[in-house]
Amino acid sequence: MRHDPQTQTQTQMQALAEALERAGHVLGGDADRAASVEPLERLLERCDRTLAEAPPRHPMRSIHHFACTGGTLMCRALFALPNTQVLSEIDPLSDMQVSASGRVPFAPTDLILAMRHSARPVEDETVQATFLAALAAAKDALETRGHRLILRDHAHSHFCTQREDFGARPTLLEMLTGRFETRAVLSVRHPLDSFLSLRANGWVAFSPATLDAYARRYTAFLDRYADVPVVSYEDFTVDPEAVLRQMCGYLDLDVSPLATDLIGAARLSGDSGRSGDTIAPRPRREIPDEIAAERRDSAAYEALCARLGYAP
Repeated sequence: MRHDPQTQTQTQMQALAEALERAGHVLGGDADRAASVEPLERLLERCDRTLAEAPPRHPMRSIHHFACTGGTLMCRALFALPNTQVLSEIDPLSDMQVSASGRVPFAPTDLILAMRHSARPVEDETVQATFLAALAAAKDALETRGHRLILRDHAHSHFCTQREDFGARPTLLEMLTGRFETRAVLSVRHPLDSFLSLRANGWVAFSPATLDAYARRYTAFLDRYADVPVVSYEDFTVDPEAVLRQMCGYLDLDVSPLATDLIGAARLSGDSGRSGDTIAPRPRREIPDEIAAERRDSAAYEALCARLGYAP
């Protein structure tokens, strides 16, 4: 005996409607509450309308800091939030990967790096437009799946290389602001500690390689991000949940109390700090004599510490 698919579907829908009505009686506890249960057809119409609605638009979120300031640990806490994607160390105008030898590196997924090594020069405006278009597509795709995107800036590319014309190019946040609604936060660490760590990693790429020069570059960075709210790495090591709540407030994200317990599962590039997933204050590295002398004599360093609220 053949079954009519349409009749079978109607029978199944009727059975589902009756089950929903029975559930209304059980949950409501009275006839009036049960009578208010919507018919199945109307419920399905509502579902169709909901699915057809565009997903809510979210701001482009970003976090900004210098290298060796504890940023990776703090970003791992953000990454551990539910449905959060952190893209680490992003700067489309960085030239740190451009080969000085002229040899084209193997990077088949990197369109911007390919343009940088093109035989015909590509303007920064083209690179920036390519980056923003790709980012918009990624952001939209992630948000349709309920994910929240955060960009972690690679400010080191902008402020801590041999270049000193910091104002000649836009910051990452300035690029984003031109295309998206933005929410940003800036994290800092005592500049002496971050400079000592930068030296220990062999990442002092500017000249002169002094604490004074570093302080001037750090100040230029802060000037370009003067309107962005600030959190400190030191506060994070003392009370990570409180600082995570601050960051989530600035970035318009929901807080998860378990995020700081899950940072061991999050892996990001730029993890340059001393090993371990424990969030706790660390002792200062040994200070070489020449750095101790600069620490006493640099007006730029003293002013930077005062601006950030640190003792020199």
